[in-house]
Amino acid sequence: MPVRQLIIVGSGPAGYTAAIYAARADLRPLVIASSVEFGGELMKTTEVENFPGFPEGIMGPDLMTRMQQQAERFGAEIVYDDVTRLELTGPVKRVTLGSGAVHEANALVFATGSAYRKLGLEDEARLSGYGISWCATCDGAFFRQKHIAVVGGGDSAMEEATFLTRFADKVTVIHRRDSLRASKTMQERAFADPKIEFLWNKEVTRIYGDTHVTGVGLVDTVDGSESALDVAGLFIAIGSDPRTHLVHGQLELTPEGTIAVEGRSSRTNLPGVFAAGDVIDPTYRQAVTAAGSGTVAAIDAEHYLASLPADAIPQVADAPRAAEPVAASA
Repeated sequence: MPVRQLIIVGSGPAGYTAAIYAARADLRPLVIASSVEFGGELMKTTEVENFPGFPEGIMGPDLMTRMQQQAERFGAEIVYDDVTRLELTGPVKRVTLGSGAVHEANALVFATGSAYRKLGLEDEARLSGYGISWCATCDGAFFRQKHIAVVGGGDSAMEEATFLTRFADKVTVIHRRDSLRASKTMQERAFADPKIEFLWNKEVTRIYGDTHVTGVGLVDTVDGSESALDVAGLFIAIGSDPRTHLVHGQLELTPEGTIAVEGRSSRTNLPGVFAAGDVIDPTYRQAVTAAGSGTVAAIDAEHYLASLPADAIPQVADAPRAAEPVAASA
C-alpha cells in the first residue's frame, strides 16, 4: 500500500473531529475505528444535552454517526478494524491491523480515548444510560429532585457528588472503606454539604431495575451483612484508564498515565505523532473538549506535513478534495 499523509487511530469525538479538519485540508486521512468500540464512549450513552448546537439534545450514537458522516463527506476513509501494533519512531508510521493489513503514513493522530473503570456487575452494561452513569457533568440534570448514589472515595467521587447536589434531593456516597482517599479540601466540602450522606464500609454488589435503576444491593466489607438502598441513579466514580497500551515504550506518558504533549499542542515526543482527546486529558474528559483537542491535532499534523520536503508527501489520485484549508474554520 502507498504511504498516506495521515492516519487517525480512534473514532470518538477527538478522532472524528481530527478527521473532519484533516479531510478539509486535503490530507485524505484514514481513520482506524475499532471493530467493536467505534464511536467511543458516546455510543454507550443515551441523550446528550451539553454538546453545542443541539438545543433539544441528541442521542450519543446519533451524534457520533453525524460526525462520521461529516468526516466521510470531506473525504476521510473509515476502516473498522483493531490496531494490534504501532511503529512510530521512524519518519514513516506503520499501523498493523487485526486483519493483518499494514498501513503507513507520514503523520499519525492517536485518539483512542479512555475507559471508565466499571464495577463488573451483571446489570451494569444493561442499565448504562438508564440510571447508571460515569459522568455527573453529562447526566446530572436528568436526576432533578431524585435520590442518587455515587460510588468511590477519591477526588473524582467527591467532585461528582458535590456537583450532583445541584440537581438531586439527596446524594449518598458509597465507599468500601471507613475513610476517603480524596484531598482534605474535597472531603471538607463534601462533609459540609447537607445533601450528601456517606455509607462507609459498603460495596455495591447488585443493581436493581428492569428498565431503569431503582436501587442497589450492598455488602458490608467488615461483617459481610447485606442491605439495599433505593436510588434512581448510580454514578460510578472509581477512576478511568487512558487507552495507551499500544504506545507504551514509544510515547512519553504523564504521571497520570495520559500521553504527554507539548503545552496546549497535540505534539508528542515523536515527530509526526500527535495525540488528542481523553488520552491526553486526565481532568475534563468531555466530548466537546475532546472534539476541540481533535481540531488541534489536525492543525498540528497539517503544519507538520507542510514542513516536510515535497517529495516526502504522497500524492493520492482520485480522492475528493477539500473545500478549504484546515485553519480556515472557526
